[in-house]
Amino acid sequence: MSKPLNGLKIVEMAGLGPAPFACYILASLGAVVTRIEAKGRSAVFLPLDSQTNPDVLYRQIVQLDLKSEEDRLEALELIGGADVLVEGFRPGVMERLGLSPDAMLAHNPGLIFARMTGYGQDGPMADRAGHDLNYIAMSGVLSMIGRRDGAPVPPLNLVGDYGGGTMVLIMGILSALYARAQTGKGQVVDAAMVEGSAMLATPIFSFMASGLWDGDKRGSNLLDSGCPFYDTYETADGSFVAVAPLEPQFFAALVEGLGLDPVWLERQYNRSHWDALRTLLSDTFRTRSRDEWAALFADSDACVTPVLTPREAADHPHNKARQSFDTVAGHIMPAVAPRFSSK
Repeated sequence: MSKPLNGLKIVEMAGLGPAPFACYILASLGAVVTRIEAKGRSAVFLPLDSQTNPDVLYRQIVQLDLKSEEDRLEALELIGGADVLVEGFRPGVMERLGLSPDAMLAHNPGLIFARMTGYGQDGPMADRAGHDLNYIAMSGVLSMIGRRDGAPVPPLNLVGDYGGGTMVLIMGILSALYARAQTGKGQVVDAAMVEGSAMLATPIFSFMASGLWDGDKRGSNLLDSGCPFYDTYETADGSFVAVAPLEPQFFAALVEGLGLDPVWLERQYNRSHWDALRTLLSDTFRTRSRDEWAALFADSDACVTPVLTPREAADHPHNKARQSFDTVAGHIMPAVAPRFSSK
């Protein structure tokens, strides 16, 4: 099957987190990824087998001792024939291995040397250890996630590792490949999760600059649980629905579907009524089960959807029709996205 990245050759230095996930996505889009692992030691973090772990799926694995001259020459041969080299070590590790960007670009002038770190390749905190939560704390994003009367809430590790890390790294790699097509020259991509996660929040920073968002008051704004018609509500069976009718016409569909007094249509964006509306919505949604509400709003533009578990999501009729999930070795895995029309 033809895939958009067929023929692209990537060498991955084994590691954890956003860099290997980037290589998994690139591989699933057709790139040939060869992972260099330390001899006798696997870099796989989770106790999953190679058939179901995205950290190793679709790769060729080569184990090398880079302190050995013979193995180092093998690594150089692999890098010399690659389009992209991906590494997620702390700054200076590749240099100590004798695989610095300058040396590798001299060895392979068209190489895209892609580097993934938390804090970047330089700066006062460049050498500090950290994880997703630390990086989004430093970018200002974590402070905005959570309820008004509670602590900041870790949003899994999606914002720093995989949004501000993996996806930004992939964007950098593909941009550098496009530039190489124009110039014939490779270059270094320096992706940092602090900067990537901050970039994801650019619209929120814009709202703050316009006076439409209070960045100092978590859980008090339109999209951060401060708004009663952009939130989740518990249902009679202890499950939840997501409610997000921001536009007036969608809010009107919610009011009609719930059988509320039409007077709420003119109060939608009047903050003085938001506490009362939240209480009303909370009480109303507790009168039926999640699936009953889902059925009631199934053909509505009220922007009400059930909050599904991962297994439920894979089994939902819409996702099944789209084949949004795969089964790999008997385990549920999200399908590759996005879709491409060329076959």
